[in-house]
Amino acid sequence: MFFVDVLETRSLGNRSYLAGGPHTAVVVDPPRDIDRVIAAAARRGVRITAVAETHVHNDYVTGGLELARLTGARYLVPAGAQVAYARVAVADGDVEPVDAGLELRAVATPGHTPHHTSYVLQEAGRAVAAFTGGSLLIGTVGRPDLVEPRLTEELARAQHASAHRLAEQLDDGVSLLPTHGFGSFCSATSSGGEQSTVGAERAANPALVQDVETFVRELLSGLDDVPAYYAHMAPVNSEGPAPLDLTEPRRADADEISRRLAAGEWVVDLRSRVAFAAGHVAGSVNFEVDGQLATYLAWLIPWGRPVTLLAHSADDLARAQRELARVGIDRPAAAAVGSPADWVVEGERPASLRRATFAELATARRDDADLVVVDVRRDAERAQGWIRGSVHVPVHEIHRRLDEVPAGTVWVHCAGGMRAAVAASVLDAAGREVVAVDDGFAAAAAAGLPVVTSPDADAA
Repeated sequence: MFFVDVLETRSLGNRSYLAGGPHTAVVVDPPRDIDRVIAAAARRGVRITAVAETHVHNDYVTGGLELARLTGARYLVPAGAQVAYARVAVADGDVEPVDAGLELRAVATPGHTPHHTSYVLQEAGRAVAAFTGGSLLIGTVGRPDLVEPRLTEELARAQHASAHRLAEQLDDGVSLLPTHGFGSFCSATSSGGEQSTVGAERAANPALVQDVETFVRELLSGLDDVPAYYAHMAPVNSEGPAPLDLTEPRRADADEISRRLAAGEWVVDLRSRVAFAAGHVAGSVNFEVDGQLATYLAWLIPWGRPVTLLAHSADDLARAQRELARVGIDRPAAAAVGSPADWVVEGERPASLRRATFAELATARRDDADLVVVDVRRDAERAQGWIRGSVHVPVHEIHRRLDEVPAGTVWVHCAGGMRAAVAASVLDAAGREVVAVDDGFAAAAAAGLPVVTSPDADAA
């Protein structure tokens, strides 16, 4: 009998897998924090003998190289990947033994990257599961535009062909186990669920039900923004990531926090947006540890800029450090635990900002002609409808486009509140009077705000 354990990194929308038999196992697309993988293997009582990468990842730093080093496992990396370290170069059709009667077969599935390789788990020669990485996902495919713009259409066509190749080789009952697609920006569109089979995808996945021309046209027209930090992930993974260091950062006092802010460094408050609005260090920015911290902080921060973390507790600090290390922000310059009263210099008071609902925005808009509404959702979200007269600056661009925000009190909204809080904190740090709308966008129309879907209606 075989097993497959899922190791989910929900904040990045990814999954890694530990699969094997009674004695030995393989790990597919391991996360940076490999202690989770080692603990999972220990719970199973198995030895890791192989570590397999489906591709050189664009969205997170892999733990594969270090995991293979620590366990003595064979490190399987697609032969076409250009990497600077020793590995087992895997080609289409190669077979890796996993346990008695259990093996892993490589299937070339270019599209997400030119060298992308899926792995089929076979028990007694029969396919039982397919680890599809960024190839065939649940209800979609991995996006083809992360490698090189000139290759995007070619890779989109390759995605279609690779999906069909998998469908032709595998029976309907084979479990589909992708790495991306659970909120990852590596997914071409939103994923359709938590689990699937080849048969379910054969019936509904656009890559398998559309002709290639329709598929490519719709795929390319629907691609969303790419997080800026993605540009740094593949080079790190190709060179070979350094071992992870999760030792606690050096603690900073209020004077040091003030000096770092004065030097233009980023001081990140990890507390909830409610707590941040009530009181915070002036100049700090708010990225909730329970939100998509790694994605959005890594997207906004100038790469390599020192970051100091402020947390309510040591546990929150440790969680944040782990999250950020997954995307290459390895060592915070400093950290502090406590509350704003501990973090502001003597003689100063914590700053604060207002929170509101869309109903309160509707009331305020009737009374204040100079009020500014800033929509920080992504382009694809805004295209579904926006508040008439609002200014559109996606959250990941707000720190570079502050001069585009008109004068007046700024009311910031997103789809649910988390990104609005990030943007509001950036505007607050820049000295603007700001109100963070902490509400679901569906409430905007219900509150009587004019929601439009065309530029003509917006100008009316």
